Amino acid sequence: MKSLGLVSCAKKKRDYPCKASELCSPSALFRKAFDYASKNYDAVAILSGKYGLLLPDEEVEPYDRFLKKLSIEQVKEWSNKVFSQMKERLNLHDFDRVYFHAGKRYRQYLIPMLEKMNIKCEVPLKSMGIGRQLAWYKQHDVEARPRREGYVNNQ
Repeated sequence: MKSLGLVSCAKKKRDYPCKASELCSPSALFRKAFDYASKNYDAVAILSGKYGLLLPDEEVEPYDRFLKKLSIEQVKEWSNKVFSQMKERLNLHDFDRVYFHAGKRYRQYLIPMLEKMNIKCEVPLKSMGIGRQLAWYKQHDVEARPRREGYVNNQ
């Protein structure tokens, strides 16, 4: 079985169309979370407030939509959309574990859906502020580890 890392996009984004993995790269937290997920999980995907689920090499337009500004009903709708996208695009039955590198709004309704499929969900940096998260990624620096195969451009 495989592991999947889900990383949420950040407020700070590029202002031109580009790959999803590049769109949020102005954010240091996104860069570190994406790098960690790319090197430690079999596959990685990005959670986007506008697009839902994005694969790293997917070309996207910049946007300004954040889950923090959405109502609970809108977040539930977004979560249902993401879960459908995950089933369609990732073959969820291949995964036995999902690691969320994303805030509560990105995961709170997805976790129960995944757990109903007997997929174990973990949140490695749960309840940590941004500063502590950055320090955690620095402490768990994985520069010596090779990137894993999966939904990551290994160039």
